[in-house]
Amino acid sequence: MDKNDRYKGRELEKHRTNIREILQCSNATPIRCHGGIGYACCFCAEQYPDPMDLKKHTLEEHDAKAKRKFMEGKMMFSYLVKLDITLLKCTLCDTDIPSLEQMIEHLITVHDRKFYSDIKNHIVPFKFDGDTLLKCVYCMNSFNKFKALQEHMNIHYRNYICEVCDAGFVNRNILLNHAEGHKKGTFKCDFCEKVFDTYRKKKSHEKSVHIHLNMLNRCGYCNEKFKDYRKKLDHLARVHGVRSVTLKCKACDKTFETQSALTIHIKRDHLLERRHECKFCDMKFFVTHELKEHMVKHTGVRNFECEVCHKAYARRKTLREHMRIHADDRRFKCDRCGQAFVQKCSWRGHMRAKHGQQV
Repeated sequence: MDKNDRYKGRELEKHRTNIREILQCSNATPIRCHGGIGYACCFCAEQYPDPMDLKKHTLEEHDAKAKRKFMEGKMMFSYLVKLDITLLKCTLCDTDIPSLEQMIEHLITVHDRKFYSDIKNHIVPFKFDGDTLLKCVYCMNSFNKFKALQEHMNIHYRNYICEVCDAGFVNRNILLNHAEGHKKGTFKCDFCEKVFDTYRKKKSHEKSVHIHLNMLNRCGYCNEKFKDYRKKLDHLARVHGVRSVTLKCKACDKTFETQSALTIHIKRDHLLERRHECKFCDMKFFVTHELKEHMVKHTGVRNFECEVCHKAYARRKTLREHMRIHADDRRFKCDRCGQAFVQKCSWRGHMRAKHGQQV
């Protein structure tokens, strides 16, 4: 064993000593991961949608012997402990402690416990206060997915720094996975024929199209698959009684299922972000397809032709509405006289002319 391996071995043992002291002297509980059902136990295969149930299970079902063996066999390369510090308490003196850092200080000064301070911190704390949103313990940013919160925590743990973009990471394994994304070259998808110029684009494609989408739309309880994520959420609520977490906009009452959807809403509706400008007038748009729709006014191009009567339209949406005429799809019905119409504008004209009602 060379000098570097001996150093890594000593460093790893220091990390193990620190986390064992915390587990044996407090009610802090580790989280293995967030799986198909929920938060997974580090000592057995149990999973719980509610992290408080995992904490109760861990404290009641796994004794000091299990905690002494915690993180055995783990390598320094990927060493990371996700620790639930909700309602943190010292079990030696029954004192409430507000943070992980203060708990370590308390155990050292009050109870003379041994901790190593000459190593980088690989213990990442999480608090669950019963709210639907997950909050960072350091900056109080909110997230509706545990994975998103985990990725955010790298901001506060700059143990290993990317030389290209200066991003920080908890352990070396996460850094190296990140660094792969900066490599340029020819990267072929492992599942289809698509080729990408960066490794990051390849992995993003594989996750979203071939891997993640498949897992995202599979129920963690019964493994039933769904065509889209919303159908899965409906199934979880109806069959398993699991309600999805929603993010509420702070500027209005709208709610969203993902952080990205909320971000888009804020940029579009509240910050009024409009990056895509028309070359012919002063109109600006949030996304490119809105600009393309608008450009029809200037170009007059009619690419969408009816197969029945050969009328041409500038927009696909207008053609779809036109096709209802041939299908005799009279979906707009007057609730006064029962007359039905293909087009909504025809129904509105009828309501004004025949019934004097503005709609």
